[in-house]
Amino acid sequence: QVQLVESGGGLVQAGGSLRLSCAASGRTFSSYSMGWFRQTPGKEREFVAGISRSGTVTKYVDSVKGRFTISRDNGKNMVYLQMNKLKPEDTANYYCAQSSQVAVVGELPSTYNYWGQGTQVTVPS
Repeated sequence: QVQLVESGGGLVQAGGSLRLSCAASGRTFSSYSMGWFRQTPGKEREFVAGISRSGTVTKYVDSVKGRFTISRDNGKNMVYLQMNKLKPEDTANYYCAQSSQVAVVGELPSTYNYWGQGTQVTVPS
C-alpha cells in the first residue's frame, strides 16, 4: 500500500517562503511521476506542479511559475515543493500525489491514484 505523508505547511506572511515535503513509501518511488495539488473549500482540486520520475521534466500552473519549484530525491523517496514569494491566493490545503503514469506528468487529478492527507498553507492578506 502506497503512503504519502506531507509536511512543512504553516502560516507565512505575504512575500515569504515555505518548503513542503512529501515522504513516499509502498512501491518503487522512482518509477512514477509525482505532483502537488491544492484545494480551497468549495473549489476543485487544482494542479500546482508535477515532476517526471527522473526529475528531468517539470510542469507548473501559470500562477506559480517563477515562484514555486518542484524537486525529488529518488534515493530518499521524497518530493518537495519550494514556494517563494507567497501570495494570499496561494492559501490552500496542499496535497502530494503519485501518478498512475510512468511516462507522463499529468495535470488532471484523475491521472494520480495515490494521495497524501494534505498540509495547510495560509498566507494572510
